[in-house]
Amino acid sequence: MTETLEQVRNRKPQEENVDIYTEDGAIRPDFLLLVSAAIADRDTLFLRQNVARLHESELGDLIAALQPDQRIAMILLLGDDFDMTALTEVDEAIRLEIFEQIPNEKIAEAIGDLNSDDAVYILEDLDEEDREEILAQLPFTERVRLRRALDYPESSAGRRMQTEFVAVPPFWTVGQTIDYLRNGEDLPEQFSLIFVIDPTFKLLGAVDLDVILRSKRQVRIEEIMRETSYPIPAEMDQEEAAQLFEQYDLLSAAVVDENNRLVGVLTIDDIVDVIHEEADEDIKRLAGVGDEELSDNVISIARSRLPWLYVNLLTAALGASIIGLFDHSIEKMVALAVLMPIVSAIGGNAGTQTMTVSVRALATRELDLYNAPRIIRREAGVGLANGLALATVMGVVAGFWFNDYQLGSVFAVANIINFLVAAMVGILIPLFLDRSGADPAVSSAVFVTAITDVCGFFSFLGIATWWFALH
Repeated sequence: MTETLEQVRNRKPQEENVDIYTEDGAIRPDFLLLVSAAIADRDTLFLRQNVARLHESELGDLIAALQPDQRIAMILLLGDDFDMTALTEVDEAIRLEIFEQIPNEKIAEAIGDLNSDDAVYILEDLDEEDREEILAQLPFTERVRLRRALDYPESSAGRRMQTEFVAVPPFWTVGQTIDYLRNGEDLPEQFSLIFVIDPTFKLLGAVDLDVILRSKRQVRIEEIMRETSYPIPAEMDQEEAAQLFEQYDLLSAAVVDENNRLVGVLTIDDIVDVIHEEADEDIKRLAGVGDEELSDNVISIARSRLPWLYVNLLTAALGASIIGLFDHSIEKMVALAVLMPIVSAIGGNAGTQTMTVSVRALATRELDLYNAPRIIRREAGVGLANGLALATVMGVVAGFWFNDYQLGSVFAVANIINFLVAAMVGILIPLFLDRSGADPAVSSAVFVTAITDVCGFFSFLGIATWWFALH
């Protein structure tokens, strides 16, 4: 039986340490009711005991589940107990909506307590005027670090890096280093790698924390340091940086500028977020929906999707014009019109399968010019095999359906051609777009669908017209 809000309020104080998720990963409805009731009652004690304690990702999910007015009210009620890091876990639209209701002084105060990578993630979405006002209220050193990170291109390693790191000179001893780690005030909260730099901050090497702990105090750092594993240029795209982490099983990596000076560090938790974002972005682009989020409003979503729908309208018109070339054949045999949607649907699906695999392989650098010929031959073989398998069934069904085995044979041959074409364009178009500098994830789908439709209609109607003209 569903509880009333009054019942929820009455049992609110008894709830302290609850699991906020259902079995399928959604926020528990009863916990959401408890939080809503606490917000309505301005019950800061309950919020501090049950909401402030949540992990930043859990708090982000809770914020997304609340109504817009409840989000702001909860944040204001929690005050200093609210973890601003949670706002890196919500959609950009929700984050900006919240910041519109919070004074810049409060945002600056909260950002001062964040790690630099989280602070940059929040600041980069704000208007330039608000961003500058917030930065101006931060301490000089922190302001310089954040501005330097924000100067790097969007989606680069420099934007993702954490500017807090541990670096020591090579002439220090292990004992000096350990004392510095114990007493240093501006060190990151968590680290596993100590970098070695010269007086100009040029990267010389690195020492793992476990090596420090196993070495005697009088040993010099230069004696135990190793060459830094794959330092990442700050200008490098974050997706390429993620591929280095995956290829070499890195937990963290130094980020250097064009002069090989240490400017930050990338850690595996940042890279996991990058991998998720890039995969999410590719899936959305394949469907032509841009970077929209679930929290976006109707106008912004419609504006995001409309351009590619216009392109699709033009390609659909091209397919219709091919059908128009054979209008006399269609008038004589209505069965052709009945079977055309099958040609379009099957061919488009086959092309999309190949295209999806190809775009993902290009994104992960598994597909390149060296192995492309082998992959193209493989996809051609797959298209031919699937075409033969399905065409046999489809030809027999069409023959029985219309009691015309000649039509069934024509239908089967046309689908074999269509499958072969779909396999070829599904890999060649992404390759061509990638080589020409375009993003294959953005525009491949429209072109693959258009070409498979045109070739499918032309082969089916063309063969049918030719065959029945002879007989």
